[in-house]
Amino acid sequence: MKVLIADQINQKGIEELEEVAEVVARTDITPEELVKDIKDFDAIVVRSRTKVTREVIEAAPLLKIIARAGVGVDNVDVEAATERGVMVVNAPESTSVTVAEHTMGLVLAMSRKIALADKSVKEGKWEKSRFMGMELNGKTLGIVGMGRIGSQVVIRAKAFGMDIMVYDPYITPEAAADLGVEVVDLETLLKNADVITIHVPLTPETKYLISMPQFKLMKENAIIVNCARGGIIKESDLYEALSSGEIAGAALDVYETEPPKENPLLELDNIVLTPHIAASTSEAQRDAAIIVAREIKKVFQGDSPKNVINMPVMDPETFRLIKPFFGLAEKLGKFLIQTAKGNITELDITYCGELAEVQKNDILTRMILQEILNPILTEPINMVNAPGVAKNRGIMVTEAKRCDSRGYKDLINIKMKADGNEVIVEGVFDKEPKIVKINSYQVDVETEGTMVIVRYKDIPGIIGSIGTKLGEHEINIAKMQVGRQTPGGEAVMVLKVDQKVSKDVEDAVKSLDNVHDAVAVNL
Repeated sequence: MKVLIADQINQKGIEELEEVAEVVARTDITPEELVKDIKDFDAIVVRSRTKVTREVIEAAPLLKIIARAGVGVDNVDVEAATERGVMVVNAPESTSVTVAEHTMGLVLAMSRKIALADKSVKEGKWEKSRFMGMELNGKTLGIVGMGRIGSQVVIRAKAFGMDIMVYDPYITPEAAADLGVEVVDLETLLKNADVITIHVPLTPETKYLISMPQFKLMKENAIIVNCARGGIIKESDLYEALSSGEIAGAALDVYETEPPKENPLLELDNIVLTPHIAASTSEAQRDAAIIVAREIKKVFQGDSPKNVINMPVMDPETFRLIKPFFGLAEKLGKFLIQTAKGNITELDITYCGELAEVQKNDILTRMILQEILNPILTEPINMVNAPGVAKNRGIMVTEAKRCDSRGYKDLINIKMKADGNEVIVEGVFDKEPKIVKINSYQVDVETEGTMVIVRYKDIPGIIGSIGTKLGEHEINIAKMQVGRQTPGGEAVMVLKVDQKVSKDVEDAVKSLDNVHDAVAVNL
């Protein structure tokens, strides 16, 4: 077995690999050289410099595993790797402590004005009265997002005697009790926290999660810290809030545009800025190298690695049978997380028809869980760790098989229970993924683009009023399906629309007379 080290990694990782393989380090390899020489290697280790493109993967007949010694895999064509049966692994746990420590460093830097005081002393000044600080003991820390990093921040903040409030719609009461934190809604957190720190992924839902309306809810002495992703805080509004005294201070390690050149935030004294280094420690790099080296060793020794981004190992026949349903599983997962109201507590997944005969269709279950969990957690969820993460978050997952597929060759039925609702969805693969049932209503919906699902009372004029309301918001309807059980009772309408639908538009539709509910789903 041969392993190519294409980027600089810690020597400890190389030593691990040398126990099972011939290791070749070419940390200055060019893209052209990589395409030419990758054919001789069974594994490749990269950090962020080297791009493992489709061209590279297709030129690598021996390649079994691509290892990213870090968290993000933006420099790896995961789709191409999946198509070729090549596993992609990373080291998501390597940076949790490191990022949490940097977060606390920024909290201390702001609360004690360390950066400003350092600059003042180096300028030959002695301005003790200018740098009156804020003690953390007894103060309230508000954590937005409770994945691996948020949990590590809790441990460190408690050592400073801080009280902890958490906003995470998906954390279970049991998990919160174990951590000793109070779970609240976002508005309550913003109103009561002295220090706020963000640990959520950047998604359409979290884009500009914190902007001027949120700053206006905060205390005047509040400090906000972001070591997650740029774009969660709206920087133009942050500048205004800091300039006007709406809040006391901020600390950022991430930015909407990196590096943040010509950013007005650079002009302010009440903000501390670092160059996206929260995950940059020698220990994190050492751990990342060791983690991915051990993942490669597992593959070479015939075991299953833990941090697989794309899929677990499966035999070629199983892969051939279930591959057409990968897209369907992903779409059903995306549909469910967007229709859930509150914490998801149960998922009952039933495979029907010929799918019921497949021995390893749990891989489809893992794909469904991956799509449900990834939008709500900062750490990457993959098909290996998804069941464990779901269990830890209090989601009971059951699988069943039956032969009745209601006339379809294969069918997946999922019943989801959440705190605020229950949803049943059925999907099939018929040349393309389709949703054929939503709750008790038969539909035939393509799983692409944006749809609006409306429950309403089946009386004259309602359909027209819904269409008019969408038109008022410049939402164009491309297709419409209506299902009902009895005339005059409850009906469901599925609208395929050309534009994305905001929460405000959802609320406008829900406010109509005789409309029971409306939800937009972007697939």
